[in-house]
Amino acid sequence: MKISIASGKGGTGKTTVAVSMALALRNHGLRVQLLDADVEEPNSLLFLDDDIAASEDFGIMVPTVDREACTSCRACRDLCAYNAIKMLGGSAMVFPELCHGCGGCIRVCPDDAISEALRPVGVIEGFDKDGFVFRQGKLNIGEVLSTPIIRELLHRDAPQPVDVTLVDASPGTSCPVIAACNPSDFVLLVTEPTPFGLNDLALAVEMVRELKKPCGVVVNRAGLGNDVVHRYCEEQGVEILMEIPFDRTIAEQYSRGTPLVTAKPEMTEAFVALYDRIKVITGGGQ
Repeated sequence: MKISIASGKGGTGKTTVAVSMALALRNHGLRVQLLDADVEEPNSLLFLDDDIAASEDFGIMVPTVDREACTSCRACRDLCAYNAIKMLGGSAMVFPELCHGCGGCIRVCPDDAISEALRPVGVIEGFDKDGFVFRQGKLNIGEVLSTPIIRELLHRDAPQPVDVTLVDASPGTSCPVIAACNPSDFVLLVTEPTPFGLNDLALAVEMVRELKKPCGVVVNRAGLGNDVVHRYCEEQGVEILMEIPFDRTIAEQYSRGTPLVTAKPEMTEAFVALYDRIKVITGGGQ
């Protein structure tokens, strides 16, 4: 089973839930893979007592133009939806930072003037230890396209058999989040009981429904605000699967990099029960 943990905004506790659920399930005897797909600023590793053991460069194929062969037909420029190709000086010029690597320009070029070259955009790194697999994507500084590395991270097979894969998505509802949620069997949305939390939760629920994925909600900092999130979930038929109380101790331990299930061991069974409920909803992820 593959479960993505997402949120409509940052700071709701998405990483807290992802890491704690991964550790709880590992301690429960399951083989777990945790993928940090917040590739612009991955931080799941801060809460794990392990170091990166392996790192691999990742890149995408981008076009290069043979200026002598180019006849300025503009077919490649007209095809590119991302304005990565412009006509300058009588031939096509490529802006690789804008290229999504689809390869369409090569196919439409009538003069065979376009080939491809690898452009590094980031790294995929992690470790494997005692039935626990961790991987994170990390985008190079200055890169703007995160979806290719997210797709690569999620579509690679785990180096060892696992029972469940948990994906820590980036905040929001934009393309990187969609790339992190689309391959999953279930999307777990983390929110907080405030008007801001409700606004962003509604956007996230709309996104998940467009993807036609089953979803449920974890309310973090329960007791902090009001009941607007509960009323919304009831009206929309979205099940609240778990609540994490508003607790100063949790915040203090979080600031020290201590996972929730370490700070509050009694929460371990709550995360196992959360996983069991998701299995019921999805029919086991099949």
